[in-house]
Amino acid sequence: MAALLAVVSGILWGAADFGGGLASRRLPSMVVVGWSQAAAFVALVGGALITHTGVPDGEWLLWGLLTGLAGATGLVCFYQALSIGTMGVVSPIGGLGALVPVVADLIAGQLPSGVQAVGMAVALIGAVAASGPELSGKASPASVVLAAVAGLMFGLTFLGMDRGAETSPLYTAIGMRLSSLLIFGALAVALGTLGGVGRSDVPMLVAIGIADGGANLVFSVASTLGLVSVVSVLGSLYPVVTVLLARAFLAERLRPVQIFGAIAALGGVALVSLG
Repeated sequence: MAALLAVVSGILWGAADFGGGLASRRLPSMVVVGWSQAAAFVALVGGALITHTGVPDGEWLLWGLLTGLAGATGLVCFYQALSIGTMGVVSPIGGLGALVPVVADLIAGQLPSGVQAVGMAVALIGAVAASGPELSGKASPASVVLAAVAGLMFGLTFLGMDRGAETSPLYTAIGMRLSSLLIFGALAVALGTLGGVGRSDVPMLVAIGIADGGANLVFSVASTLGLVSVVSVLGSLYPVVTVLLARAFLAERLRPVQIFGAIAALGGVALVSLG
């Protein structure tokens, strides 16, 4: 079940990234992130009210706020790296953030089975390949550093969601979105603008927020059922979903390395499931 939920979180993140890419063609990326995070917060709080899920005791708020800060920092660094670097160089580096929980589990002595370890390696290679790596691409040192920082922040986000989920997956996700809401809300006040969002932009931003918030919630639940290292690797398969959606809806041509990546990622998931 943990593997299945982790894959679902990756699908939702991939869909959110695809929608975010489309929305960013009309609006600044930071505006898209800020508004979609606000939509996710409203959706998650609404879910808690509808299900009558009371506020639990524990450290969910602390982990939620810290994790939201890490995630927002990662997004800012990642988008900035993309704006000044080569996507085929920046994206794979950012995707390596899944290694952070793997290292954490190894240090803690929580080891996956042999088959799972092989599946994780194959899946991670597939995710990196699906993002279209350009080994010969020219990238500024600043973009590489920013991408590495983004990857680290994304990895810490995985760990934070896992720790907060020990108290409450739902409220940890709410805490994350609250943190992001405070950050981007402060920026909006400081800049004196809401980003020029029109009525026609709202449905897409809401859909992105629901997909992203849902991914965080599903990932948090998955981390309570299995090793966070395994769940993080499977959740990091979102580039595969993004490129497949781009191929299906935008007729974007896939490079051979991306096709290989998609196939390898599916094979890795199968191996982890067997393990």
